[in-house]
Amino acid sequence: MNLQVMMQQLAGGMLTTVQIFVLTLLFSLPLGLCISFGRMSGNIVLRGFAKLYISIMRGTPLMLQLLVVYFGPYYIFGIGITSAYRAYAVVIAFAINYAAYFAEIYRGGIESMPKGQYEAAKVLGYTKTQTFFKIIFPQVIKRILPSVTNEVITLVKDTSLAFSIAYAEMFTTAKAIAASQKSMVPFIAAAIFYYVFNFIVAALMEFWEKKMSYYS
Repeated sequence: MNLQVMMQQLAGGMLTTVQIFVLTLLFSLPLGLCISFGRMSGNIVLRGFAKLYISIMRGTPLMLQLLVVYFGPYYIFGIGITSAYRAYAVVIAFAINYAAYFAEIYRGGIESMPKGQYEAAKVLGYTKTQTFFKIIFPQVIKRILPSVTNEVITLVKDTSLAFSIAYAEMFTTAKAIAASQKSMVPFIAAAIFYYVFNFIVAALMEFWEKKMSYYS
């Protein structure tokens, strides 16, 4: 296999990795916010369910969650699974896992806000929804960005775990090519890709942090 063909195959894995990354953030960020509301809810059942969910998601390996999401429908409900379901299983597992981490980040940011701001907004005639999304949430975003950045950077590397259900993202593709060609070149190319991708993500998040900083 010449270098051009090898890079074309790796490019397909790169695109898949980027898709996992983008879709995970697209679903896990809003889901995490919803779970954080449940975690802070006055309803003991809802609060308990959210707390248990977060505990399970954070207390078990992501690789195990991938296997459960992919094979669960067959072993638990007897539903046939197809190779096409792999893509959905990867996104579902990543989204529900990262949502748990984002939920705790959101909760920490929301609970750090002074109660006086809620009271002042109530005096000004704001509803609870208006108070949260117009006054509280923008400030929360500024406070939690460093923690969110850490999780986003970790996500870039965690996408390689999709190999556990034979989903051909960057790492799986590189491993298959390296095994067939008995060459380290695919691994080196994969390492460079992950580093550059992580560098770009970190730079963008840092730019966003500075943009939203109180002191800039």
